[in-house]
Amino acid sequence: MMEISVNAQAIAYLVSAILFILALKGLTHPASAQRGNYLAMAGMVIAIVATLMGSEVRSYGFILAGVAVGGVIGTVIAMRIQMTAMPQLVAALHSFVGMAAVLVAIGTFLNKQADGLLNSVLMGELSAGIIIGAITFSGSVIAFGKLQGMISGRPVKFKGQHLLNALLAIATIGFAVHFALTESTVSLTIMTLLAFTLGFTLIIPIGGADMPVIVSMLNSYSGWAAAATGFTLQNNLLIIVGALVGFSGAILSLIMCRAMNRSIFNVVFGGFGTAGVEGDSAADDAMQKGVKSAAIEDAIYWMEDANKVIIIPGYGMAVAQAQHSMKELMEQLEARGVEVKFAIHPVAGRMPGHMNVLLAEADIPYENVVEMDEINPEFATADVALVVGANDVVNPAAKDDPTSPIYGMPVLDAGKAHHVFVIKRSMRPGYSGVENRLYYQDNTSLIFGDAKDVSEGMVNQLKGSAH
Repeated sequence: MMEISVNAQAIAYLVSAILFILALKGLTHPASAQRGNYLAMAGMVIAIVATLMGSEVRSYGFILAGVAVGGVIGTVIAMRIQMTAMPQLVAALHSFVGMAAVLVAIGTFLNKQADGLLNSVLMGELSAGIIIGAITFSGSVIAFGKLQGMISGRPVKFKGQHLLNALLAIATIGFAVHFALTESTVSLTIMTLLAFTLGFTLIIPIGGADMPVIVSMLNSYSGWAAAATGFTLQNNLLIIVGALVGFSGAILSLIMCRAMNRSIFNVVFGGFGTAGVEGDSAADDAMQKGVKSAAIEDAIYWMEDANKVIIIPGYGMAVAQAQHSMKELMEQLEARGVEVKFAIHPVAGRMPGHMNVLLAEADIPYENVVEMDEINPEFATADVALVVGANDVVNPAAKDDPTSPIYGMPVLDAGKAHHVFVIKRSMRPGYSGVENRLYYQDNTSLIFGDAKDVSEGMVNQLKGSAH
């Protein structure tokens, strides 16, 4: 492959960095997200080609083999992955970045040590890269397991866990300092193992309710791991990209925390929320609790002659993969002159923007998808609010019950609509473990069943009434 000069490579890296910045800007809105992805892909292609054409690359055998194998794996995953599984895929990809940082740092140490080129600054960079990468890897693996259901989403809490984490952190830093001063492979090994353990103990206590924050926080960690690798390899573009990802992930984590009215420290150290997909339950269980149940026909009776219907999607919609039937329901209602909007809560689902991604996959127009702050004033004028598998994000207790664990969390004002219909499989609470007071309001009725089956039933009912 033709070799390019250092200046040409620097210019290519600058172009890539600009494209990555523009990509981030594009990803801030659903309408421009596709363009943002294309810009990021273009920037990555330029960065890879410029790196491969640099003077530092002496052999292409292992590189091309890695690109081929990785490309095949990535293509297969992209072709097969369901949008509902996107949160766990993101967590898995974060783990790859973390492990790559660890392996690059260890490989650099071994090579430089053999050549006698180690110095205190480089040793510090290697230590930082290994620690951040190891924490990112094991933490992301735990997050993947929780999201995939391989590990219980309940917070695993035990006496002295914060003290244990503190001791692990201190010990990890201590061995990192010793490694940097002595180049000891024993300290390197212990430091790496402790960092892997710390990632595990940091994430395992965190419950399902906090997963959107954890996914964005691990995204930030992966960025810092990449930046540390950039310092190790003296690659300016990797430093820039890592910093962009690190800062954007950190900012997104803070935005998610604000949407939950909680501090980042409370999320990381609080262990809040239970988890598990809701199981089937008979409607008479609801009747015993004083909750009204309704049939599909009852909901259609009020929706087909409504002026405005607001649909609130939640994780239950994702699990049931009901987004496409929601699109059909929207089209059937709009054909009758009904205004239909989708209300999106920032932390609905299992990662930031989860509901936006699912609705976009179903080709629901962006103008029909409205964020919480903008849609909340409209609930009072809505004839029907249809809650599809959402729980905590529509719980009025967050506003009017100071004793509730979710008190102060901004929620969608679904209960202010004239009629509220909630599609649920059971009376079990959401991932916070808090009972939803919306279910007991006089204007609320629950339709028990799988979100996809119920929504398809609604579509068929509307089609039947049109004839």
